[in-house]
Amino acid sequence: MSEEKLSFQAEVSRLLDIVAHSLYSEKEVFLRELISNASDACDKLRYASLTQPDLTAGDANFRITLTPDTAARTLTIADNGIGMNREELVENLGTIARSGTANFMAALSQKAEAEKAGEKDLSLIGQFGVGFYSAFMVAGEVEVFSRKAGDSQGWRWASDGKGSFTVGESDDAPARGSRIVLHLRDGEDDYLQTYRLQSIVKKYSDHISIPVLVGDDEKPANAASALWTRSKSDITAEQYKEFYHHVSHAFDEPWLTLHWRAEGVLEYTNLLFIPESKPFDLFEPERKHRVKLYVRRVFITEGPEGLIPAYLRFLRGVVDSEDLPLNVSREMLQHNPMLAKMRTGIAKRVLGDLARKADDADAKADYARFWENFGAVLKEGLYEEREQRDTLLKLLRAYSTHGDELVSLEDYVGRMKPGQDAIYYITGEDKAALARSPHLEGFRAKGVEVLFLTDAVDEFWLQSVTQYKDHAFKSVTRGGADLANVTAEDKAEETPKAPEDSVADLVALAKLTLGDAVKDVRTSERLRESAVCLVADEGDMDIHLERMLKAHRRLDETSKRILEVNPGHPLIRRLAELAKANGAGGAQGEALADAAWLLLDQARILEGEALPDPVAFGRRLATFVEKGLA
Repeated sequence: MSEEKLSFQAEVSRLLDIVAHSLYSEKEVFLRELISNASDACDKLRYASLTQPDLTAGDANFRITLTPDTAARTLTIADNGIGMNREELVENLGTIARSGTANFMAALSQKAEAEKAGEKDLSLIGQFGVGFYSAFMVAGEVEVFSRKAGDSQGWRWASDGKGSFTVGESDDAPARGSRIVLHLRDGEDDYLQTYRLQSIVKKYSDHISIPVLVGDDEKPANAASALWTRSKSDITAEQYKEFYHHVSHAFDEPWLTLHWRAEGVLEYTNLLFIPESKPFDLFEPERKHRVKLYVRRVFITEGPEGLIPAYLRFLRGVVDSEDLPLNVSREMLQHNPMLAKMRTGIAKRVLGDLARKADDADAKADYARFWENFGAVLKEGLYEEREQRDTLLKLLRAYSTHGDELVSLEDYVGRMKPGQDAIYYITGEDKAALARSPHLEGFRAKGVEVLFLTDAVDEFWLQSVTQYKDHAFKSVTRGGADLANVTAEDKAEETPKAPEDSVADLVALAKLTLGDAVKDVRTSERLRESAVCLVADEGDMDIHLERMLKAHRRLDETSKRILEVNPGHPLIRRLAELAKANGAGGAQGEALADAAWLLLDQARILEGEALPDPVAFGRRLATFVEKGLA
């Protein structure tokens, strides 16, 4: 088969240029990325050889070698791991086969101004798992010679990183594994010095369990022992950080490091990290975690179903079991009762450590940063895992009408007003928009705090979690949000209201006019400044949830809403006077009917809803303005 020339995926072409010129401040990290990939390749072959021992026949000792050639000005990184065939070379090195690609390119666009200013963002590359391309920072050309374990045919992949690559058969490929040859650019001779390579390996890859050999040295440049098996007292913060970089392929710092050994009926070691920044794949539909499972230091698989709850999928790291069978298959893992017990133990430990962080007054800002990144994911556990619900509720944070800082439910309950027995909230997509909602007016007037819940998941966990410490959760957009029993000072009560009989006439006229367009029309306790608002009946679906489901075509028909009118608003008082004096007859009656429709449309607009008949709304509004100017 002759050599074939192929083009990079469009996003990769742009990515290569940005990687080479913008994102990395320290070029030496390219070596860390390539060593990390080589280590993963060895781990994969070690697992495959459990069922196919012939794959490692004659060469069972895994290793990574770095070979500088000063005459040819090349640096070679070689491993005897699993290797790649032609399809895998094209797939892994020619495309970014991930749904997050569009997100990545969008993030790059947002950084355009920062790039112009000379700023560099180290987090993006790690977030999107494209570290191999960092080789082009120091190399004008990259060659990859690879032969997949068990295959007879070897392959060569080559590119100068300028839009295309070639792939073809090769007799020069290693017997097994991959050999990456970097043709260094001018000025990069530093990476041909053995001592320099050894220092980089020691700095970034000391934790790699595969020995890394540099030049002709027979002694590894790294410790070559699994970091998680060492005592915590023997591990430095820097070593933890570099191991986090290795397992997550990220460039940020770990926000929290969790290293412990579970002993008892089951024995397993955990070295887990919570990232400081949000991984790009956090909200992918599969909701898979990225924790690696080992059995007695042998890599089994990444992201096994059932090991880590989906609501903790932001975790990165390693779980190493002493009790799972070494030859356990990925299929067997899905139904293994030991894995389920490990899952429960891991979740309990992680949430316990988070609770300690959340309770630490000195770490308030630090925990708030974690919550901004991962709170939406953590809340999924509120409806998925009843066993951990109480702990998750203690971890929950939200913004509220109380101020600009995140508050806990415990904070909220401590500030409840005399006579208040519920925890009030409002859901939506934007906190600033929610803060302007007319539904909050009465609550503000009585000093009753309202939580702003702006994540899509909020609508769902609130369906299954009905209360916290005997206090029911209540939406302020529902009809049952009763403020009558709250005895806090209410200065707004001084506002004059229309007589009850006049308002009753207006309400009756509005009901007659609007008919089936609304479920009911009634006076409001919650409104102070606004004339009207729409609310859901106590047993109906919340307004925001219904709108969200309809937008995603999960709901065909919407519930009818209740129109509430504010008897203290000047417009309602004037309309009530007209309704009392003229009833529903004559020209004034027609004007009042138009007013009823205008009030309903106004309430719809305040809720952010599209008007069902904009033409009729425009006609009625023009008529009213014309009469008002007459």
